[in-house]
Amino acid sequence: MIFPLSIVSFLGLVCLALLASPYPFLAPGAVLGLVGVAVLFRKPAWGLLGIAALVPLEGFFKDSALSGTKLIGASLALILMLQLALHQIPSERLRSNIWRLLIGFMVFYVLSMLNTDDLGMSLGHLRELSVGLILFVITLLIGREMNLDLFARLVTLSVTLTCALAMFSSKYQDQGRAAGLLEDPNAFAMLIAFAVPLALLLVIRSPNLLHRLFWLGCFILLLGGMTKTESRSGLVVLFLSLVIGAWHYRVHLTRIRPRHLGFAMLGLVIVIPLAIYAMPAGYVARIQSLSILSSGAKAQDESLGRRASYIVVGSQMIRENPLLGTGPGTFPLHYATTGYAKAFSANRKVGDLYRRAHNTYLEIFSELGVPAGLFFVGMLALGLYNLMRARRAWMQRRNWQQADLMTHLGMSFLSLTLFLMFLSAPNQKYVWIMLALTSVLRLKAEESPIPEAKA
Repeated sequence: MIFPLSIVSFLGLVCLALLASPYPFLAPGAVLGLVGVAVLFRKPAWGLLGIAALVPLEGFFKDSALSGTKLIGASLALILMLQLALHQIPSERLRSNIWRLLIGFMVFYVLSMLNTDDLGMSLGHLRELSVGLILFVITLLIGREMNLDLFARLVTLSVTLTCALAMFSSKYQDQGRAAGLLEDPNAFAMLIAFAVPLALLLVIRSPNLLHRLFWLGCFILLLGGMTKTESRSGLVVLFLSLVIGAWHYRVHLTRIRPRHLGFAMLGLVIVIPLAIYAMPAGYVARIQSLSILSSGAKAQDESLGRRASYIVVGSQMIRENPLLGTGPGTFPLHYATTGYAKAFSANRKVGDLYRRAHNTYLEIFSELGVPAGLFFVGMLALGLYNLMRARRAWMQRRNWQQADLMTHLGMSFLSLTLFLMFLSAPNQKYVWIMLALTSVLRLKAEESPIPEAKA
């Protein structure tokens, strides 16, 4: 793959211009930029891996207009556009069974925007969603070249690092709850739930005891970070994904002998009391508060009461505007005019009154209408189905290693889809990367040759 001389000449001129300008100290940055662009041009999959690794660390750049993910993403998008124009990447890679649903979703999105209650809020929502759409296209183009084992390692290490920071420093906590580098503990719990299946995969695949202990330590830190977030939804999602993983590996239960049961019982006797002792008292109280879910918006638990009020307001919005909704990003506008906003506002500040739905599905159905909501849910369901088909295809080809990988990626993607019921995150980067990756992995699995049966 030849790197265009025009780009080298352009960046060279930029370096010379910076040296002649009042800011010559910026010239080395242009040189580093040239090296980075050259690397991305040769290995664009590395850029996607870099974005995946930087997602949990974006809080470091929250006060900066240009973050690492934005810089890599913009560079990668321009490079891939150039490579498509030069026919260095075949356009057939854009083929995906998700396009039909995505196009339908975007058609109703645009119609809803034309009928929005607040154009400014809708444009802001579109700007956020466009990041996910760009990542979707990027992943379709270069997902085949991405090293998935390295993807699992980078995501696990990145999220584990933020867990360590949140557990041992109050700077990365929100009123005692671990938030990592994010502002919302539940958003942080979502990243942990996504990384846990990948960490388990690394523990299982470790080539030696030292590596297994390292990844096991990361897994334990992730679990500790989850308890520190005190996220009830995180606990439910994590439990479901682990149950699915246990079902996938059920065939290995035949290896268990009666003599192993004694050690298993001893381990449970030690681990369970330690886990209960290490679990924060506030987390236990929050879990116990789930028993009052049926009390509605006036429940004693303020968090559950707020979430119930979001459902009441969102349902009313859907009944009033079922086809096109009220416009992208306008849920806070409607919620602020209700009595719930004042009742659950601690300080009556404007920012405390305008709340999002904390449920991506509810938000999309109420803001964009029922058809757009069905298209969005259909995309995620199709993504899960793609991973199931990819797993089945690899099992038919007796490639158990790839089948295990599909299972763990499916657990991680399922964690994201379940967490969207508790967060307003339609532009979450991992969601769009994984959504595109599901179709790429299915095509790759089904196109691989089936080995001939031995006579």
